[in-house]
Formats: sequence, structure tokens, C-alpha cells
Amino acid sequence: MLWDCYRIDYLFIGEYRMSDLLLKAFDNEKNEELPEIRGGDSVTVHLRINVGTRNERVQLVRGTIIRLRNSGNNRNFTVRRIAANGIGVERTFLLNSPLIEKIEVHRHAHVRRAQLYFLRDRTGKSARLREKRLR
Repeated sequence: MLWDCYRIDYLFIGEYRMSDLLLKAFDNEKNEELPEIRGGDSVTVHLRINVGTRNERVQLVRGTIIRLRNSGNNRNFTVRRIAANGIGVERTFLLNSPLIEKIEVHRHAHVRRAQLYFLRDRTGKSARLREKRLR
């Protein structure tokens, strides 16, 4: 076939197949320092950000996890918090990002959904989630 030369199985770099190199690149080990998180958890994310050209500081983002996507190396989660004047702010983080110093889990919530998008429409006391008591 004309396009067989473009298949990944036929590409070699040195003694390795290209498909082996791709699998090795996307097969990062899990960061053991990060706790196990779920949707509905109230967390604080310690994030390193650059200020200016050489300075670096740690920014804290505290909120509720409304989405968690576990898809290999691209695992990410979205934290929703209420900023000034009751405006909701969402931020998505890569779980394997080197910019995340640590994640603190403050409380777990009892939720029955994977994505908590219904919290976007709620404000005040109706936006609270029932706490899950650990035994």
C-alpha cells in the first residue's frame, strides 16, 4: 500500500521503534506526593507562578473540585471558587504538572455525580455540599 511507510510501526529511531518511544513518553509515573482527590472535595492548590522575569511565588487556590478527568498523562481537575462580589471563578489544573507544589484536601463531600456543573447555577447556601464523614 502507498501509505504504509507512514505507519508508526515502520518507523525506527536507532534500535527503538517509534511506537515504543511514544508509549515511554506518555507513561509517566504518578506523583506520589499528591493525595487522592474526588469530585466535591474542598481543596487548596499550592501553585507556583512566575512574577516578572526571575521571581516566583506560590499562589493558593481554594475551592471545590467540580470536575476530575482521569485520562492517563493528561489527568486534570477543575476547581471552582467564589471570588469578590459573588462571582464564580473556575481554574483547571493538570494533575501531573510540575507547577503544583501540593494539594491539601480539607473535606470530602457526598456527591452522586462525576461532574458537578449544577453548582454553577447556585449561589449562597444552596451551593453547599453535604460533608462525607470518614469512619
